[in-house]
Amino acid sequence: MINILEQLTEQQRDEVKRQLALYSQGVQEIIPLEELEMKVAKSILQHKPLKVKLGLDPSAPDVHLGHTVVLNKMRQFQENGHIIQLIIGDFTGKIGDPTGKSVARKQLTDEEVKHNAKTYFEQFAKVIDMEKVELHYNSKWLSQLLFEDVIQLAGKITVARLLERDDFEERMALHQPISLHEFFYPLMQGYDSIMLECDIELGGTDQHFNILMGRHFQEKFGKEKQVALLMPLLEGLDGVEKMSKSKKNYIGIDESPNEMYGKSMSIPDERMIKYFELVTDFSPEDLQDLRENMAAGQMHPRDAKMLLSRTIVKMYHGEEEAEKAEQHFISVFQKRELPDEIPTVVWAGDLEVPVIELLVELNMFTSKSEARRMIENRGVKLNGVVVEDSKLQVKVEDKLIVQVGKRKFIEIKK
Repeated sequence: MINILEQLTEQQRDEVKRQLALYSQGVQEIIPLEELEMKVAKSILQHKPLKVKLGLDPSAPDVHLGHTVVLNKMRQFQENGHIIQLIIGDFTGKIGDPTGKSVARKQLTDEEVKHNAKTYFEQFAKVIDMEKVELHYNSKWLSQLLFEDVIQLAGKITVARLLERDDFEERMALHQPISLHEFFYPLMQGYDSIMLECDIELGGTDQHFNILMGRHFQEKFGKEKQVALLMPLLEGLDGVEKMSKSKKNYIGIDESPNEMYGKSMSIPDERMIKYFELVTDFSPEDLQDLRENMAAGQMHPRDAKMLLSRTIVKMYHGEEEAEKAEQHFISVFQKRELPDEIPTVVWAGDLEVPVIELLVELNMFTSKSEARRMIENRGVKLNGVVVEDSKLQVKVEDKLIVQVGKRKFIEIKK
């Protein structure tokens, strides 16, 4: 590494430092950092872009901000001229990644993989330039392996090493079954790195074991080892659990500007810097200024959160929509005014109806139990008045405004 750095001009060494600072921003772990520096230096010296890999098993078609943590890091590499190798696990996805699972994952069909992958591409294009992405489907090489090849690959890893995975250890301790095919998932992910000769592989911290398999097998096959960049998992709007649609603590990148802005304003104060770091396009210098201003009390947490919300909306909907969403939020939530445009519903039902039935009929909830819980949490208003009683009988009148939470409004027309 010293020899490579000594061959660089002072300007080139500054560029190595700049890129390292950028790629290190928000990263949980780089394995190993020294090799990343060497690869960046070599890339600059030889004018040869690095190959940066991200593997995906498209198990769900909707992308939220938690997914963009890795995508934003890819964008940084892409903007510096490096090659993004996006691998769609159309073969591995049919097996299912056991990472973090107490039971074997559902295996996807070809149709599910293709449908989910198409949706992924459309949403990824909001973060990275998909026209410059090197797209691969790992069935191209994995489906061509003979059984003899699989045996040879399996012979380069021990069972003890595979059982080091936390999820396998936990299932063994709980006497829960582990199917033999699950052991082959990290082997196949490692084989992808062999075929593409990746320099760097990105992933969440939950992919630690799988990504290190790429280094292991590249070494076994006599290739230069990839560097692992492990990104932290993003807590959702509750500030505790990993962002997830199932936990309803997520911000989807396809959501409307108003919804996206309103949800962003509910991010806990103590998570704001992490969101700026992981899901926005702020530079390391911008982040440092933000930290210093907040620490010195020169920026109020409310103003910082509005900046964060505006930045997130701008990234996915543009500057104009971000400004509109901010003004909408200010008028509705800070000034307690009604939004300029409220969806209307023509009511043709009974003139007096239980409040829970009214909420379900208006499609504001999918079930009566959900509606009841929201009422008990004081989250339902009629004409601005909080509903205290879940058994309330509502007289349905013209221009009655029904509000759920902070962002859902419906005006009844008769």
